[in-house]
Amino acid sequence: MPQDFHFLLLPGFSAIGFISAVEPLRVANRFRGELYRWHVVSTDGGPVLASNGMSVNADTALAPLKQGATLLIVAGFEPLGAFTPALQHWLRRLDSEGVTLGAIDTGSFILAQAGLLEGHRLTLHWEALGAFKERYPQLDATQELFEIDRRRITSAGGTASIDLMLDLIAQAHGSELAIQISEQFVVGRIRPRKDHQRMQIASRYGISNKKLVQVIGEMEQHTEPPLSTLALAESISVTRRQLERLFKLYLNDTPSAFYLRLRLEKGRQLLRQTDLSVLEVSIACGFESASYFTRSYRARFTRCPREDRLLS
Repeated sequence: MPQDFHFLLLPGFSAIGFISAVEPLRVANRFRGELYRWHVVSTDGGPVLASNGMSVNADTALAPLKQGATLLIVAGFEPLGAFTPALQHWLRRLDSEGVTLGAIDTGSFILAQAGLLEGHRLTLHWEALGAFKERYPQLDATQELFEIDRRRITSAGGTASIDLMLDLIAQAHGSELAIQISEQFVVGRIRPRKDHQRMQIASRYGISNKKLVQVIGEMEQHTEPPLSTLALAESISVTRRQLERLFKLYLNDTPSAFYLRLRLEKGRQLLRQTDLSVLEVSIACGFESASYFTRSYRARFTRCPREDRLLS
């Protein structure tokens, strides 16, 4: 019997995350017959608008699904705007009936809010990861491309959905079929789960110095509270003066100014993706006070945090 995949599309969903999940199923059928069927679900049974402005028609509303089916929630910006008690009830009922539940991009927020990710590994888009961890600190959120943990399947979205589906297809029908499908997409290799979501630090900043790459990694991992410049230097076994010279030589910057921008970028993501107060965001980004955070934010982005949140 074909395996059924259902995709619950929420308003503003990521079109690339959705299409990247469907297309491997289509190509699998092309090579091996009807292995898979896919169905589009919306909360009201009507069409759903993606973040790129394209509209996708739904096959059904929140209806019962067969045991053994898989439901993947596809979301984009502000996923919890679509969360309702009716949606929570439906998801919990599906779980009790043996349906595998999953999420693409920020769909993990919906499963977390419904209380369906406790005790499971999960992932989501890196840009929303900080906001997710602030809201659900008890959950095991990773930075992997995708996670498959018993009856929970999550993907970071974007082209990571291809890697997720190829992994599932390989498990069910063999790696040869997965390779055939990847070649149809002109994909150089099938990325494993543990591949990085983001471009490596060296590529992102155009640097090759290993110690500088290492210290930027330390900065990204320690925004709350931030490390001192001396502690950062000691973490890569150089003096403070040597660290300052590295930043000047490769980035034409100082360690403290670079670190401040990293923390402000995190603050901007939290403001746009959570309902945390400005004070809570400032604390999460390692600022001593909300007023210092606001001054620094305005200097960086030309508007204060509250104004930026309203415009996002």
